[in-house]
Amino acid sequence: MYLSSVRVDLNALTREQLFDVLEGGAYTAHQLLWTLFADTSEGERPFLFRQEMEEAANGKSQGLPRFYVYSTRRPEAVAGLDVQCKPFAPQLAKGERLAFRLRANPTVAKSAGEGQRSHRADVLMNARKPFSPGERTSQACVDAMETAARDWLAERAPRFGFELPVAPEMGAYRQHELKKSDRREPIRFSSVDYEGLLEVTDPRRLIETLAHGVGRAKAFGCGLMLLRRP
Repeated sequence: MYLSSVRVDLNALTREQLFDVLEGGAYTAHQLLWTLFADTSEGERPFLFRQEMEEAANGKSQGLPRFYVYSTRRPEAVAGLDVQCKPFAPQLAKGERLAFRLRANPTVAKSAGEGQRSHRADVLMNARKPFSPGERTSQACVDAMETAARDWLAERAPRFGFELPVAPEMGAYRQHELKKSDRREPIRFSSVDYEGLLEVTDPRRLIETLAHGVGRAKAFGCGLMLLRRP
């Protein structure tokens, strides 16, 4: 596996691409990053990615996009993308505690009734549903949504090779709408940023999780988990 940091030369983008990337457009970002793996672009996607905005030395955003990419193949440099890549083979031990950051798409399967196919529901919107319209800006509603998002990750952590010794911090919750020329309806999904501490319970399984990602919407910038030793 490889871990890459990718910066985009904004002058190499079309006007449409420029605005889309600066606004966090995951579909355009996905297409740009595919060019790093041109010889497999028609096959299975060999990477996960996460988009962030670069920070200056004073900690303020520079407004420039930067991507972190996990891939099963080494990316090939292309014009307009500056790639810094290194092999990624973490040595993890059971019981080790690591700081993590994760942008995920928390969903649950909801029954549509007898004989009907189930559908995926946004965990946070599902937690908000019992509240009346006038209560949906209340602290109680906000707490219920955050609790649902934390529970979603905590319940799945064992199958991913870790557990959460403390509740993670909740960052931005966003709802995305991506339009594609070959689709009548836009693609809609949500994302939540998690940050906190995890404890390794199964090193092999956690490494597999890093390679395959957490949750859904992986083609749109979700699922990549970044680890560091605190």
